[in-house]
Amino acid sequence: MLQKWRGQNQHVAQPLDHEKMIKELRVAIGPLTGHASKFCTDACLRRYLEARSWNLEKAKKMLQDTLEWRLNYKPHEIRWEQVEEEGKTGKVSRANFVDRFGRPVLVMRPGKQNTKTGEGNVRHLVYLIENAILNLPEGQEQMSWLIDFTGYSMNATNIQPKTARDIINVTQSHYPERLAIIVLYNPPKIFQALFKVISYFIDPKTYLKIKFVYPNDKESIEIMKSYFDTDNLPREFGGKANFNLNYDHEEFSKVMVEDDIKKAKFWELDNNDTNAHSETTS
Repeated sequence: MLQKWRGQNQHVAQPLDHEKMIKELRVAIGPLTGHASKFCTDACLRRYLEARSWNLEKAKKMLQDTLEWRLNYKPHEIRWEQVEEEGKTGKVSRANFVDRFGRPVLVMRPGKQNTKTGEGNVRHLVYLIENAILNLPEGQEQMSWLIDFTGYSMNATNIQPKTARDIINVTQSHYPERLAIIVLYNPPKIFQALFKVISYFIDPKTYLKIKFVYPNDKESIEIMKSYFDTDNLPREFGGKANFNLNYDHEEFSKVMVEDDIKKAKFWELDNNDTNAHSETTS
């Protein structure tokens, strides 16, 4: 009995000192300047560690890859005028309501796809993710995605599996722990074939956040209630709020232009010259 007890005791995992690991990750990535320094807050480092189950080396690699991506892609420098064409139909927009936990909601409507450029679609979404993060309330780090399949058909949409994979790669690799939940609202059976293909590229932790919701299914309705306050949720999604999400491109553009000014100020950029900013990473 004593020998058995000793064997069990040897395998008890010791609790991780998260604050210590955050400091260790900061030391591991080395000195940072400019945009990289502002990006790598303690909260940011914590998200990367959480995404890699608090494995220091894996988190370091993931963060370094993101810093390299941000240095080249410059997501914080994208302006509305550069992606406005992608947004004219309202295929992706920030909702005027939040989820039950106060998180902002990005509404996606694949049935309103209007372009064939995969890179354009990715860049447009990255822009909106950056803006959503910029507008997160105090103490909140995540957002919710509500993907509405109204009007969707394989013939109507130009989103190709490669574009879907690129979107998955960008969000998983460079925005870890930013997604709280992904609601696929009323997806048609024809979508299931595409989902089977792209699901192979979805990280297991992200996969668990994906919820299929059907308006005539009682279990689905309960899922919506657990994540959204029905008093504030538009009726088109099973809520009680007496408004819908008809997209007004002119009004949304005004909000995005205001966000551009706020973003330039936050990142200490010249709003008229987004190429003036530079950074170095070690």
